[in-house]
Amino acid sequence: MGHRILIFNPIVSLVQKNVDLCLFDSVPAHFQFGRRQSSCHYKPDKYIALGELKGGIDPAGADEHWKTANSALQRVRTAFDGKHLSPQTFFIGAAIQKAMAIEIYHQLETGSLTNAANLTIDEQLVSICQWLIAL
Repeated sequence: MGHRILIFNPIVSLVQKNVDLCLFDSVPAHFQFGRRQSSCHYKPDKYIALGELKGGIDPAGADEHWKTANSALQRVRTAFDGKHLSPQTFFIGAAIQKAMAIEIYHQLETGSLTNAANLTIDEQLVSICQWLIAL
């Protein structure tokens, strides 16, 4: 395993949007805030995993949070596919309703989503943290 750095909410240059969590194959010194082309977040091959975190706990809004996160992750997959890269993608949500859980599970089965966790279930949160550490 190489060096790793986890950055919260960077702008991903390939999609020109922020992504909540990005794990890089890099050292902290190679991340530079802002739009510095030499920073690891401007190098698509340095991305190991990208994830969306939705912390809202209102069950009524859970579906909208998932739709937003799912769209963001699809943009990420499409942009990286264009460079023949496939970093892992994951979702962490605090309110997960049955319909969205079925959709998340389906994406996990098909491999379009690599991992997912419910933020309010300790075992799932520990599991996704262990997974990130092991990448």
